[in-house]
Amino acid sequence: MGSICRVSTADELLAALSQHTSIIEVVGVIAGMPSITLPPGTELRGGTLRFGGPGVKVTTDNSIRDISIETALTEIAIKSDSTVDSLGTLCMENIKSIGQIAVIAKNSLRSGHIVAKNVWVQQADLRGRERRPNGYGVDVLQGAFTIWNTHSSPETLITATLENISAGTAKTPVRGSGIFVAGGAFHDGGKFTADLITTGEIIIDGGITLGTPDIISGGVFVLSSAIVENVINMGPVTSHGPNDMVLDNWGTVTKWEAQRPITSTGASGIGFVNFGDITTLKVNAPIVTTGPGARGFNLYDGSLLSAVFESIATTGDGSIGVQISKPMGEITILGNLTTTGSVGTSLVKGHQLVLSADALSIKQGGSLGALKVGGNISTSGDSVTTIELQGPIDRISITGEILTSGQGSTAFVGEDNRISEILSKH
Repeated sequence: MGSICRVSTADELLAALSQHTSIIEVVGVIAGMPSITLPPGTELRGGTLRFGGPGVKVTTDNSIRDISIETALTEIAIKSDSTVDSLGTLCMENIKSIGQIAVIAKNSLRSGHIVAKNVWVQQADLRGRERRPNGYGVDVLQGAFTIWNTHSSPETLITATLENISAGTAKTPVRGSGIFVAGGAFHDGGKFTADLITTGEIIIDGGITLGTPDIISGGVFVLSSAIVENVINMGPVTSHGPNDMVLDNWGTVTKWEAQRPITSTGASGIGFVNFGDITTLKVNAPIVTTGPGARGFNLYDGSLLSAVFESIATTGDGSIGVQISKPMGEITILGNLTTTGSVGTSLVKGHQLVLSADALSIKQGGSLGALKVGGNISTSGDSVTTIELQGPIDRISITGEILTSGQGSTAFVGEDNRISEILSKH
């Protein structure tokens, strides 16, 4: 272990940094700090640092632990230095921040490994960040906790193990995305890989103006050229604003598991939406959306081998329960799949479209290998369809009932005789 320097004033901290002290321990609260840069190999720990502008810039082989770092909501509490070639190994543990934590590989910075554990960005506002990933007709707001390899070359690589990363509070939801990991351009850009991402509680309200067609945010967002072995949402994930996805994937994930409720209260939110590739998805808690045009689960693009949901319930007009637009292996819903809305407007790939709150909708080009529902499939809104099949389902098992109660609504639209046979029994 290197020498430890304990500091309690801004001048003492700046002096310790200038002397390249191995370990700097903050005692108490140091306020009015100018932005600081950690020299390579330096560890910063303890106490609270309050900055008027940007906070701490990391270089190579730094460690930040057991500390609170506070900036203005629009500032960056911890950021990467883009003039170094590599992060080396960046360790972040037991950190609370006000302001974004952002490791963005650009310019000279082309590699590095990040180990983060028990990190909580309590407040942040990312709406002013000009640099945003773009795809599927929308821009994505950066996250309170962001790791982004922006390089176009696939030879650049940022790797990570992220455990218990949280964002926002009930009183101070993040203005933007929550957890955001990304590589560069689609499929052939700079790479981000992680063996594990686990999250605590995440609460966002992106602050996007209602009706905006081309900006979204996400509670947990795995973006293009990001490859993750395991994502585990150990805490609840909640989105409150228009166009706020709760869980969203544009990358490649082997296994994604949500253990606590997935909730959307804003317009055009989605409980879980997939544009990338996922092998298995398990949501072991309810997906509930209550905003207009806020859907439960969408497979828009990419692939998904199997998905298991505890239950899915949507309330708003235009809020589809499950929509499948690509071939998919199987879906199991242990409980009920329900919608209560009618016809309404929802954001779809950068366009505000009129949708009906169907419970299950398989669009042209979509298909299901198997559907198993342990409870009911039901709709109660007017002018909707409980099951709409423009694509096939190979195997079907529905334990409960198929219920349609709204005026002008139908139980089934499609050509699949097996669904017709099931409907005739109810």
